[in-house]
Amino acid sequence: KHLYLLMLLCISMKMPKRKRTYCKYCNRHTMHEVVKVRKKKASELKAGQRRFRRVTAGYGGFPRPMVKREKPTKKYSIRLKCAECGKMKNVKGVRVKKFEIIEI
Repeated sequence: KHLYLLMLLCISMKMPKRKRTYCKYCNRHTMHEVVKVRKKKASELKAGQRRFRRVTAGYGGFPRPMVKREKPTKKYSIRLKCAECGKMKNVKGVRVKKFEIIEI
């Protein structure tokens, strides 16, 4: 219940484009560039997708129950790219309605 209330309060989130944080590859704090992760196109050759195409082909309809409602917020994943070594690290996704990276 409390988590849901917190989620409603976090309608929009602004994050700086560059932030100073720890890099485990450089073994010290360095400047990192914040990058929003984009979803890549799903491969048609993967086993789950092949099975889905086989089941939905022809008559019979959708193999699973259709989802009636959508979630009120979207989960945004971000990556931090080290300015010195160029390595990237993933940050746990945040669930907000609006997410923007701003220049400071």
